[in-house]
Amino acid sequence: MPQDPKATRVALVAGATGLVGQAILALLLADTRCSVLHVVGRRAPGVQHPKLVVHLSASLADWVSPAVDDAFIALGTTIKIAGSKAAFKAIDGDAVVAIAASAKAAGATRLAVVSAMGAGPQSGVFYNQVKGEMEAAISQLGFETVVIARPSLLAGDRDALKQPERMAEKLSLVAFKWLKPLLPTNYRAIQASSVAQAMVNTLQTAGAGQHVLLSGEMQSKHRAT
Repeated sequence: MPQDPKATRVALVAGATGLVGQAILALLLADTRCSVLHVVGRRAPGVQHPKLVVHLSASLADWVSPAVDDAFIALGTTIKIAGSKAAFKAIDGDAVVAIAASAKAAGATRLAVVSAMGAGPQSGVFYNQVKGEMEAAISQLGFETVVIARPSLLAGDRDALKQPERMAEKLSLVAFKWLKPLLPTNYRAIQASSVAQAMVNTLQTAGAGQHVLLSGEMQSKHRAT
């Protein structure tokens, strides 16, 4: 696809090797409005492209962003994979806020981030509490536009991405499949590609302010094509 001569946006994607992040990466690489795409993570994405610049960092919380206009953050793990609550918070909380702050300092005016259904600083569930604290922190960074995606259980091919198996997630997806007709849309499993599409579409079209995308809305209005 030829480069759009009017392409001016420089974007950043953190977590581009995950389910949602790799879908965001694909969308932005195909988007002629994006002239340069920076990716930061501990592993390089398995793609190459003329406008793609890869930054590998063992310490995401200390990484310094290049000049960008838009930032997409799709970092995420589990307590089991991280090894402890503290390690989980360091990734899903501290690293997300640090990268957002670094992007803002580098000129970014728009931010889209993956959170979780039920996120809230006062939640009795540690996972949702960390996500809620992260949301509160990024809301104070001064971005003109903030998009927060709160998906329910994510569906996608983790094996193809060589990610650690999440047995609880696999079992839940099977249960969700059978219960889908009975579940409200916000509680149904959602394809990671639909979350990515919603984040990209909303960041590019929404005005100033904070925009929260619930799982049901992302399923009904932003299905990937």
